[in-house]
Amino acid sequence: MATSPSADQLVGILRDTVVALVRRDGPDLSARQLGVFLTCYLQDGAHTVRGLAADLNVSKPAITRALDRLGELDLARRKVDPMDRRSVLVQRTLKGTAFLRDLRGIMTEAATAAKKSGGSETSASSRKVANG
Repeated sequence: MATSPSADQLVGILRDTVVALVRRDGPDLSARQLGVFLTCYLQDGAHTVRGLAADLNVSKPAITRALDRLGELDLARRKVDPMDRRSVLVQRTLKGTAFLRDLRGIMTEAATAAKKSGGSETSASSRKVANG
């Protein structure tokens, strides 16, 4: 029977994932940018600035700034809604899909390392994941 990871293991996985993202070549996203990115890629349906602001409970200008950065990195793009020209839709990109695939791989490695170490933050495998 599989056991659920403890809170400490989950935090360790998050830490190892963030460290690996920071150390690798590629986009370095803030927590807000990552939250917007993951919401767009993991939740089905059309996403708008207004809808993202409501989902994440932040202001529309904060979403706009996050989308500006995601657009610069080609991880997401904005398009005027043809049905309601006042609304802006957020679209996924091929580069964003590849980034999500990489993120999943990094998290899987971090989770595997955490499982092997039994939650020990000083294990060699955990350091390997953190170093990318």
